[in-house]
This record gives sequence, structure tokens and C-alpha cells, in this order.
Amino acid sequence: MAELVRHTHTAGSGLSPEQIAEIEAAARQPYVYDPDCPLFTEKQLAEFRPVNFASWEERARAMRVAGIVDPEEAAEPVLAATGK
Repeated sequence: MAELVRHTHTAGSGLSPEQIAEIEAAARQPYVYDPDCPLFTEKQLAEFRPVNFASWEERARAMRVAGIVDPEEAAEPVLAATGK
């Protein structure tokens, strides 16, 4: 597994030659597909739909159409603590 390297860059500070070389080396690495991140066909990619719904109602409607139970509707009611 690849090592994750993080750098914090502040505006105007510029990148060091070592950082530029590291970025260029990372850009040359091949993509690694696995069960969590498979390679999709053009048809599969065309089936994707956005999930940023305009409203909660639109989200709930899409979930019902897909046969997915809304966890907020299916959850057991929670009684508020009385502080006693």
C-alpha cells in the first residue's frame, strides 16, 4: 500500500524543488483499481446520478423510488432526557 504524504501550502510560499519533484513523481504513478474503487465502463459511468438533492423532500422521494428506507423515518423515536 502506498504511503500517504500530506503537505500544507500557504499562499505565496511557493513549492520547494523537492515538493515539485514529489508531485511530478506521483502524477506518473498508475491508477490502482480494487473492489472499493473499480474501473467502470462507459455505460456504468453514464448511470451515475448526482446525490446533491435540492431539498430533503427530493432526497426522500429518490430513496423511496430506489427502495431505500430513510434511516430518519425508520429510527425508533428517541425520548428527550428530562434532566431528573
